Amino acid sequence: MATQIFVNLPVKDLNRSKAFFTQLGYTFNQQFTDEKAACMIVSDTIYVMLLIESFFQTFTKKEIADARKTVECSIALSAGSKEAVNEMVDKAVAAGATIPNDASDYGFMYQHSFDDLDGHHWEYIWMDPNGAPENK
Repeated sequence: MATQIFVNLPVKDLNRSKAFFTQLGYTFNQQFTDEKAACMIVSDTIYVMLLIESFFQTFTKKEIADARKTVECSIALSAGSKEAVNEMVDKAVAAGATIPNDASDYGFMYQHSFDDLDGHHWEYIWMDPNGAPENK
């Protein structure tokens, strides 16, 4: 069995977050979705668990970071082309996301990012596997 990843993110309003990510084209596994959590399907092995803050807090004794003020992580996902990167960021902005930085184009790699409704930082990246610089 392939290793799976479940990224857990605290959200203020679960229904609002689900609507946001639905506008980006993501779907949810209803088997693991209820009034406290939603399992967003990114791929066959990648899932994002959107957890209302009070439920998220049951998994840790630490204070939950306010992602609008502090970066707790950067979630980076690959895309099939530069155009696909821009399409995803455009969809996110249309759904209410903000753009923290301009896109970066390194020739062999292109990236652009947005902050979602709760301030979580998302990067979408396209890389040309034949164009990456060699390590010396």
